[in-house]
Amino acid sequence: MNLFKESENVIVFKVEDENLNLEEFLFKNDLSRRLFTKLYRNKHIYVNGKFQRKDLTLRPGDLVSVYLEDEEQNIEPENMELDIIYEDFDLLILNKKPNIVVHLTKSHQENTLSNGIANYFLEKGIKKKIRFVNRLDMDTTGVLIVAKNPFAHQQLALQFEENKVGKKYKAIVTGVVEKDMDYIDIPIGREEEKSIRKVVTEKGQEALTKYTVLERYKNATLLDVQIFTGRSHQIRVHLNHIGHPIIGDSLYNETSPHINRQALHSYYLKIKHPRTKESIEFIAPLPKDMEKLIDHLKGN
Repeated sequence: MNLFKESENVIVFKVEDENLNLEEFLFKNDLSRRLFTKLYRNKHIYVNGKFQRKDLTLRPGDLVSVYLEDEEQNIEPENMELDIIYEDFDLLILNKKPNIVVHLTKSHQENTLSNGIANYFLEKGIKKKIRFVNRLDMDTTGVLIVAKNPFAHQQLALQFEENKVGKKYKAIVTGVVEKDMDYIDIPIGREEEKSIRKVVTEKGQEALTKYTVLERYKNATLLDVQIFTGRSHQIRVHLNHIGHPIIGDSLYNETSPHINRQALHSYYLKIKHPRTKESIEFIAPLPKDMEKLIDHLKGN
């Protein structure tokens, strides 16, 4: 194990500030207290290649290394074709296909994206747990982020929590949207305690959505949608609220003979890389079923 070289299991930080101790330095680099405690307890934090006490005062030029141990996967692997947009030591970025469940649930123990990723990890010798950073509904396609270690997951979860992630979608909605651009700033909450359906309600959580018209058809509109908060079903609820539900959305609209899911695609995500802190963008092309729907709408 080379503690001076970055790898899948080793993250290296270079000290530039003076008068910070080891613990303060890692907190300044957004390491969570929980992860710090676990790494420190297991003696997986090093200064210049040696395990040191957390109150050690660091000097500029010191190299702080964090070792992320291998993990066991407990998800049944299944051979599945994955559309990989990007991959490195920390991230696996996928273009999620339609009509596939992401997480294992009581009713979905197989044929999920988790099973497919477990198989990919096994084939590539990646000894890490699967950690999804963002969520996409079964019938929503597009950019899906998998963190390949607890450090990356914690760093990205913080960005999502603080709404520092750029998130853009394309949606095809019923009716002709009149305004070229508008914001929908209305709180969202549950319709009933056990219902999966969400509604606009003053008692709900803050939710902010911006939409821009890309194309208008005879009885439908293609929208570019940006969300600044991450509420469950946010886009579907907001667009339904303004009278333009997403085509094919069986929960907030009705099924469509021209597409067998809601016409919603997460095409763009912008994050800060968990390791380098540089901005990085991911783009997923529009899926074929939405392209076919657009062709049909243009023909009408």
